[in-house]
Amino acid sequence: MRKLKKPPKLNPGDKAATVSLSWGGAGDDEIRWRYQQGKERLQSLFGLEIVEMPHTLASPSFVYNNPQARAEDLMAAFSDPTVKGIFCCVGGDDTIRLLPFIDYDIIRNNPKVFMGYSDSTVNHLMCFKAGLSSIYGPAVLTDFAENIKMPEYTVHWLKKALFSSEPIGEIYPSAEWTSERLEWTAENKNTSRKFFKNRGYEVLQGSGKAQGHLIGGCIEVFDWLRGTSFFPDIDDFCGAILFFETSEDKPPPCNIGYILRAMGAMGVLERVNGIVFGKPCDNKYYGEYKPEIKKVLAEYGKSEMPVLYNLSFGHCEPKFCIPYGAKAEIDCDRTAFSILESGTSE
Repeated sequence: MRKLKKPPKLNPGDKAATVSLSWGGAGDDEIRWRYQQGKERLQSLFGLEIVEMPHTLASPSFVYNNPQARAEDLMAAFSDPTVKGIFCCVGGDDTIRLLPFIDYDIIRNNPKVFMGYSDSTVNHLMCFKAGLSSIYGPAVLTDFAENIKMPEYTVHWLKKALFSSEPIGEIYPSAEWTSERLEWTAENKNTSRKFFKNRGYEVLQGSGKAQGHLIGGCIEVFDWLRGTSFFPDIDDFCGAILFFETSEDKPPPCNIGYILRAMGAMGVLERVNGIVFGKPCDNKYYGEYKPEIKKVLAEYGKSEMPVLYNLSFGHCEPKFCIPYGAKAEIDCDRTAFSILESGTSE
């Protein structure tokens, strides 16, 4: 496992940049209000000074057609010494096109908070390759711009992960959850999404405790990267705890099995100490995923490996934050999950 450098923690008054590295929704005139709402929350709830990079608010067509411009925004945000944090506006499906334009030395020499989820898994693995611990967590157009108000659960874990150098500690399940898709129209701005009672974590298999450094992301995007220079080296998985979640595409259980089987064939599964899975988007295939996961792990002799299920991260709301490379613990006997290190440094 390569040693990752933690970024300095954020403080109220710090300058942070927003970036459009995949879908250019922030620049869509019809949903610009959504971006502004997320930006205002970053300012009012967290005290940050938010700045846009040159193409953050470019049109979706420009963003799509110019992956080099997207990469230049990211490199400029890392290079700017006045910028202390970088927040992805939203995910998408083609961040992988930034690969030829990334300067790993710029990331390595300018450690700072970087956060996003979903297709931003690609950006996180860029940071991983550069030796920087980035943070898998909320995005501007989704979580920060949540209708009416951000859930307190999300706010709490953001502050623990980004604004403190103390260990994040045990992460309890959220009491409620939602993946409801309300159209991002001005008419829905004051309509709250429907939240449902959460059933808490489940131990799929294993006993006792497992510890390891965290590596993972959106499982479909993680799989897209196999064979590219973004994908971690096989030794990076030694002693790890994988964290995976599924996207709004809601892949069928067999696809999850195929991905895990590929990781078994690569030697990933034999090297890791445990896996945590986020709540499936919309709870789709909630029950069906579980036997598929256990079946494939058994195929590779890992039927006793601790696996925890239904954690509050990824394509659901609310969510907690996951720092890459941080030491974590699965406690099967207590059905508990803890991040034993801080997400940031002093």
